[in-house]
Amino acid sequence: MKPSTFSLLLLLSLLTPPLAAQDNFPRKAETFEVAGHKAFLYAAPKPAEGKPWLWYAPTLGGVSIVQRKLYFESFMKAGISIAGFDLGEVRGGPASSAKFTLFYDDMVKRGWSPKPILLGQSRGGIMTLGWAFRNPDKLRAWVGIYPVCNLASWPMKNKAATLADFALPEAELVAKLKEFNPVDNLAGLLANKVPMFVVHGDSDAVVPYADNTKLLKDRYEAGGGKITVKLIPGEGHKVGPAFFECQELVDFVLNQLPPAPKK
Repeated sequence: MKPSTFSLLLLLSLLTPPLAAQDNFPRKAETFEVAGHKAFLYAAPKPAEGKPWLWYAPTLGGVSIVQRKLYFESFMKAGISIAGFDLGEVRGGPASSAKFTLFYDDMVKRGWSPKPILLGQSRGGIMTLGWAFRNPDKLRAWVGIYPVCNLASWPMKNKAATLADFALPEAELVAKLKEFNPVDNLAGLLANKVPMFVVHGDSDAVVPYADNTKLLKDRYEAGGGKITVKLIPGEGHKVGPAFFECQELVDFVLNQLPPAPKK
């Protein structure tokens, strides 16, 4: 073997990590059905104490948050599994929230933590908050990426899906809005001291910051709740590093892990 060839092979062996050091993160989701709807689970190779999991919405044929390298790898390395439940275009109504509870119950029966961290992106915000305010003792924390928080805002621009989810005519839904709107039903989350983190752009025309995250922040803080908002100047409703490579979001999620037991 020529010296130059040997040197090259030696260099490659040093640069390539041994097989044991390479990640074994799940590349495909485990799928299962709950009440006729598909659930997706990316199980962390080494679950942290208590088997924590991140519940992501919207889940429409898959869990898209796993495509975000920083988030996926950070949570997997920390032992946080990622899951979602595909109910289609729902808007946080009582019936769809009850179906989400069936998924939650199934995850807990499978051994996962009874207090997941919820992460709602865009319309996933109203999905997760709709479930959260009805089950405030069943989540560890809530996270939003330019989330819909206010039923009176963005969802009413998508009336067909919203009215179908609530199974009410528009006039009746509007009349009962305070009964169904997450921003009007924060008492349980406040009582359970559920921490929140949101990253949102101040130029979001699709899910306006003032009508959604700011309203949630103002009301949650007024009730004594803990909520951190990272407001991105000049950013709108888009896929970009500000929202999907947000280290503060990662840090918040990792800080929700229960402390490791003392040896």
